[in-house]
Amino acid sequence: MKIDIGITEKDRSAIADGLAHLLADTYTLYLKTHNFHWNVTGPMFNTLHLMFETQYTELALAVDAIAERIRALGFPAPGTYSAYARLSSIKEEEGIPSAEEMIRLLVQGQEAVVRTARGIFPLLEKVSDEPTADLLTQRMQIHEKTAWMLRSLLAK
Repeated sequence: MKIDIGITEKDRSAIADGLAHLLADTYTLYLKTHNFHWNVTGPMFNTLHLMFETQYTELALAVDAIAERIRALGFPAPGTYSAYARLSSIKEEEGIPSAEEMIRLLVQGQEAVVRTARGIFPLLEKVSDEPTADLLTQRMQIHEKTAWMLRSLLAK
């Protein structure tokens, strides 16, 4: 059945493409955060282990919301590692970095997600896609706050 929500198919496709990149970034950050949760060591182990668990749990819920918005716009949501590797601006880490480096890498990942989300806004404003703008605003707030909290752990 044809979708008639006041946004053309071409614009919905462009939004879905932007959201696919956001989904890939979010999933890649989820995987990285979960990996660091499992492998963190050192004097901040308990603090970071619990903080990373909170963060990856939140990210797991976020990927569902992003994928469902892509579906609501009428397009398939990417759901494979190969698609995420192609679409994500966040690179995987080889090996196990130090706890401090994990924090730095997660700050970079949180900020990358914000940049990806922010890049979609011009099209959303052009076509008045308030539901997607609302989703992205919420995601950006969460990622900016999480980046701040992580950066605070690095203050000397």
